[in-house]
Amino acid sequence: MEKENKAHYHLPGLFEFYDFYRVFLDVYKNNPEYFYEWCDIGSIYGAPADLIWGGGRVGFGDQNPEDVLKLVKEYQISARLTLSNSVLRAEHLGDSKCNRICRMFERKPGGHSKADDEIASKNDSVMESRNDSGITDRIDSEQYSGVSSGNDNRIRNGIIVHSDILLDYLKEHYPGYYFVSSTTKVLTDPGDFLTELERPEFSYVVPDFRLNKAFDILEALDDDKKTKVEFLCNECCDFDCQRRKACYENVSRKCLGEEVADHICGSDTGNEGYKFSRAMKSPAFIGVEDIKNVYLPMGFTNFKIEGRSLGSAMLLEFILHYMTKPEYQIHVREKIYLDCMLDLF
Repeated sequence: MEKENKAHYHLPGLFEFYDFYRVFLDVYKNNPEYFYEWCDIGSIYGAPADLIWGGGRVGFGDQNPEDVLKLVKEYQISARLTLSNSVLRAEHLGDSKCNRICRMFERKPGGHSKADDEIASKNDSVMESRNDSGITDRIDSEQYSGVSSGNDNRIRNGIIVHSDILLDYLKEHYPGYYFVSSTTKVLTDPGDFLTELERPEFSYVVPDFRLNKAFDILEALDDDKKTKVEFLCNECCDFDCQRRKACYENVSRKCLGEEVADHICGSDTGNEGYKFSRAMKSPAFIGVEDIKNVYLPMGFTNFKIEGRSLGSAMLLEFILHYMTKPEYQIHVREKIYLDCMLDLF
């Protein structure tokens, strides 16, 4: 393994697992010996509940966004907003709550975002006002320094996006972000994947998990393209599923408040829910040994862990598998939740 290659994990639950990260990030910062030296946290991604720009999963993150922002600033971690709705129309771009979140999390060194300036010109008051979600309309856009994320080594927050309509709007109004092409595009065709990698507006591209082992294509990529690829490691969806895009579209319509029936998974195991043990058996699964011994030596460094809609206990299992040295896994458990009086039943 080449020394300069380090795995950057993009972890789920920015808003959804705030309480978990409030404990875990302290453990991570103060006990570096527990974790592999060849990896770090590249970002934490997620979205508040009820964002119409949201997608991928129906959001349930109800933590005050100001608390979330304070947490990632404290630990100098890039935050990614998951705004991957695939069915947005132009009339949705003016949504006040979504724009407010984008203003809040934009890190633009040296000043306010364009959107901040536009809002300020319409509002003479410098006092913070809050909507019923507790999100401030005006925030300080101080220069922020943190863990490296993105290809330019500047520390910024990112946005995971599907819709080109939304992408164009975000590029104009919130240039302080970097952008990630969402896995909800279901890029299974190698040609579509390669075309997406050529788009300069994206710092990262998350292909469909079924391209994870397409080594004939992956090995042929130039080094600068390899740094843009972000693999979805632990997907539990049926490898042969033909309705993945329809599932994501169903979520997008629900985020818009449309009355649509639940998507019915046609997989034989669809009614069992997520199981990490089943994900590990998938032909597309990327485990910790694969990352260390296969992908890093090839020049790939970005790895996404899914799990926003799962529980924090499952998130901990992901972190133990991917980031934690085996001899210290019990120490991480004890730091987070395990004590001698804990009863499971």
